[in-house]
Order: sequence, then structure tokens, then C-alpha cells
Amino acid sequence: MNFLEERILKDGQVREGDILKVDSFLNHQVDIALLEQIGDAFYEHFKDRGITRVLTVESSGIAIAYPVARRFGVPAVFAKKARSMNLDGDLYTSIVHSYTYNVDNVVTLSKQYLHADDCVLIVDDFMANGKAVQGLLDICRQAGASAAGIGIAIEKGFQNGGRLLREAGVDLYSLAIVDSMDADGTIVFREH
Repeated sequence: MNFLEERILKDGQVREGDILKVDSFLNHQVDIALLEQIGDAFYEHFKDRGITRVLTVESSGIAIAYPVARRFGVPAVFAKKARSMNLDGDLYTSIVHSYTYNVDNVVTLSKQYLHADDCVLIVDDFMANGKAVQGLLDICRQAGASAAGIGIAIEKGFQNGGRLLREAGVDLYSLAIVDSMDADGTIVFREH
């Protein structure tokens, strides 16, 4: 069992609707030391890929992207879910369905921050059906950038996202893969 699985068992909460609540340490309040461990783990897995950008989607992914980008010594960029007044110029856009909120978001990224010569590592805190990752892969395709791989903190292995990406030949590295969760709080992780 790795450090993230141990933390999920200690402080995570299973909620109705296949929700794993980890907001006390990962996506509402963040444990900085834990984030540094996540950054180190993703760096070790992807360090020989020539990463030039770490890409995520706002907002929970930003906390994951920061320590990863710091380890690689490259910028962290994130696709925005809302088009703000200060977001101008040419944009990459993709539609992303949020499992947690059950809404479609048009995510945007300024073309000045992602280029054809970039080698991108996509990271996020959670993956269920993989829609956010698919949207980020779409943005990489639009830019002509190569996606070196995907780093996910917590993957819901009982949903299709990870399986579909792996079948497509994507290097998907998830630190904790939850194979099942029960209403009584029992969490079963996939063996690595």
C-alpha cells in the first residue's frame, strides 16, 4: 500500500453515489507534504519523457499540477472552466463533462501557453469516466503538442475512464486506483 492509499483509508470518506470525499487533504484543504509526495511520484514515473509543460483543468487539478511542475522545472498551465474578461486572444477549447457536478463545461486555454513543440504531462486529482482528461488530450491535439502521459492521484477503477485510456495506448499512471467502495466505508484498491 502506498502513501496515498494509506491517507485515503485514514481520512477519506465514502459517500452515496460513488463519491470518495478527500477534501480534508486533497481538494478543499490540501496537505502540502502529501502534494510534494505526489509531485515526486509523478516525476519518478515520467522523468525521462522530456516534459515541457504540466497541464490540468481548474480548479482541483491546480494543487496537483504545482508540485509536479516544480519537480520538472517547467510551467504548470491549466484550462479554465469559465471564460473570464481577462482571457483574450486565440483559445483552444474543448467540452468536458464533470462527473462530480453532472454538467458540461467548455474549458479554454490560451494558445500562447501551449505549442506544437511541447511535450505535455496531464495531471489531475481524480478520474472517473476520464472526460476531463479527454478534453485535455483534445486541447493537446489542437495545439499539435505531444501528450507524454497522464498522472492521476485517485482513479475510480470501477468506472470506464482508465480502462479506455489504457486500451488506447495512453501511459496512464494512477497513484491510487479504487476498485470498489461500499456504503460502510470499505475501500478496495487495485494491486499495483
